[in-house]
Amino acid sequence: MALSDGKWSLKLLGGCLTICIAGMVYAHAQTGNVGSTVPAPTASSSISPTPFNPSDTTAHSTTQASRAVEPLVDKPLPDVATLMHQVEVNQRKAEAIKKDYIYHSVATEEEIDGKGRVKKSTVTEADHFYLNGVEVRRLLKKDGKDLSPDELTKENERLDKEAAKGQEKREKADAKGKETDSNGNEEITVSRWLELGAFTTPRRVELNGRPTIAIDYTGDSKAKTRNASELLVRELAGTIWIDEQDCALVRIEGHFAKAFKLGAGLFINIKQGTRFTYEQTKVNDEIWLPARIEGEGAARVLLFVSFSGRVRAVDSNYRKFRASATILPGVAEVPDADKTAVPTKP
Repeated sequence: MALSDGKWSLKLLGGCLTICIAGMVYAHAQTGNVGSTVPAPTASSSISPTPFNPSDTTAHSTTQASRAVEPLVDKPLPDVATLMHQVEVNQRKAEAIKKDYIYHSVATEEEIDGKGRVKKSTVTEADHFYLNGVEVRRLLKKDGKDLSPDELTKENERLDKEAAKGQEKREKADAKGKETDSNGNEEITVSRWLELGAFTTPRRVELNGRPTIAIDYTGDSKAKTRNASELLVRELAGTIWIDEQDCALVRIEGHFAKAFKLGAGLFINIKQGTRFTYEQTKVNDEIWLPARIEGEGAARVLLFVSFSGRVRAVDSNYRKFRASATILPGVAEVPDADKTAVPTKP
């Protein structure tokens, strides 16, 4: 069964570096039937969501555009720890800008059988934005169909409750001096990442025409952890790409080299080989926003989320936007909201 609110305790923990914690489970959540929808904002758009095509590896993909850059003799590679900390600082600064944006997501989930054949496919469309400082996801369509007025009302109520809960959690965490994301979930800082694994083999590459630093990550299975999220982090392996000019995380590829189980697999069970990719794109030459997340494999969280297959969410239609104190009676957009923001060209 899909998640009721498009998130889970393993949701993005805030800050691009912690996105890979959620991996495929989060992508699966984006296709969740939250059971309701509200009308989309009136901002015009010239960008159409990218349809899902399992054989298409180019849509929003940076893989095809990535190539090694000739060594720059006069420009040595930056210290990895220093670079990572700067990324974290920049990410926190970007949050203030991100709260004025809304973007559209088209998520496709394909469940597969034991022979690798697709047995069920679900497509959902949603908008992602901030409500009273809390990041929320609003379902718009499922399999191309708008939901009923009753479901729409329930969705309005759900978003208001989610925003209120997020504010309360954040206030309690602030009182204890804990770092959290907009929803009040505790974040894993760069300092902790450096303790939970190793960042190695930094190299300079060109990604979509921009100088980028690629760094490999391997978790340390012997590292001491403080919570379930850190247990996940130390079992991950993959690569991150950091835009050298902006010191911003632009791409993550991760996988589980072995099966991960928490509570003997009753709480969390992620199969060996489960992998995911997350990408961001620069918008309006001021902010990096989500562009694509893909996952493939099998994962289960308690009895509420169980999935085996492929998930892909493609984001687009970035525009500036402000939400009112409650979803009802409506939303208020910034003056230039009729101008759709577009990804910055290299």
